[in-house]
Amino acid sequence: MKILGISGSPRSKKKSGVYTLVETVLKNTGYEYELISLKNKTINGCIACLGCVKDNVCVVQDDLAPMREKFIEADAIVFGAPNYYCTMNSTSHAVMERFFQFRHQAGDLLWGKLAVAVGVGGTTGSFPADEIEKMFLYNFVETIAKVTGQGAASCYSCGHGETCQVGIPQMIHGEDVKITEDMIPNVCNQKEVMASAVTAGQQLGERLSNHDRAAVTQAMQEKMMAMFGELV
Repeated sequence: MKILGISGSPRSKKKSGVYTLVETVLKNTGYEYELISLKNKTINGCIACLGCVKDNVCVVQDDLAPMREKFIEADAIVFGAPNYYCTMNSTSHAVMERFFQFRHQAGDLLWGKLAVAVGVGGTTGSFPADEIEKMFLYNFVETIAKVTGQGAASCYSCGHGETCQVGIPQMIHGEDVKITEDMIPNVCNQKEVMASAVTAGQQLGERLSNHDRAAVTQAMQEKMMAMFGELV
């Protein structure tokens, strides 16, 4: 068994709450894992060229291309992204858009795999985590847990956080806010969040020990069709 971890944050490992939580989940699975940061990677969204129809291989050549086989070989995926405008950031979204290459002609390269979704935001990480879960569902991948935390919004370090009326510091702490190091959110200091990452890793490890991809595939297909049924 091998698990692939993806940190979609553009921040460095030391400053990224996403990276920290993804790594914590991975470390607690009990299985071999690889963690890839998307920082400084060039990954474009799907261009709808249909070049992947014949062989389920995306023809766009960028930094996602060498990662393709890693997604296929992994038994589970831990995918994390930061909250940008109440969704995941563009690089993370681009990666998941390109999962379109796996779908053609009943392509089952990802079907029935397990996943954990991780989200971190200046207010909440629930929005990117929910988006990740939805994108996995389209590929019949089951998100068995979601881990969300509050991270350090850029407003704390932009230089105008104390005076900007639409910045996170004023929204959270009020108009007279004076930014101090101890008020800047850090997932490492959020005991419940870190505990949820540990638990999510343990749950993923337990599920992998008795994993039935066919059963998961069927359950996810039924869930997606039910979701579509509610939309029509």
